[in-house]
Amino acid sequence: MEFQTNLLEYISQSLMTIDETISIAESVTSGCLQLAFSQMPNASLFYKGGITTYTLPEKVKILKVNRHEAEQCDCVSENIAETMALNAATLFGSDWSIATTGYCTPIRDSSYKIFAYFSFSYKGEIILTKKLELHPKTQALNAQLYYTEFILGCFKSELNRLLILK
Repeated sequence: MEFQTNLLEYISQSLMTIDETISIAESVTSGCLQLAFSQMPNASLFYKGGITTYTLPEKVKILKVNRHEAEQCDCVSENIAETMALNAATLFGSDWSIATTGYCTPIRDSSYKIFAYFSFSYKGEIILTKKLELHPKTQALNAQLYYTEFILGCFKSELNRLLILK
């Protein structure tokens, strides 16, 4: 599995430039974001770690997701992604965090659609949450890779925006 080298280098350099850290909480991407961050140059200087919580009990126990809310939406919603992001940052003590939740295969609970929510937190606040939708015939691994690349691109944009403001 390969990621765009220039994208990984840009994110790495940006986080080192601003001297900030990041953590990851994944569900639908199942470790792909954690893999991408581990491939970045000097990752140990800014990447604090990540966690993949695939089921409701783990999301509730580890990432403090509201059980009742999670049961209502099969753990897939904008608010669930935001809760995961905020609590991952707290869990790892990072400045930034990224969280993902969604579907990489069409099932009844997803109305046979493939989609994901992702959220970025920065210093205890949600700064971006989006929903990505893919064609229902997209293969699971391709969906996970697409989500990962798209999220990394969005994260690069957020870092760039922050660097311009500083």
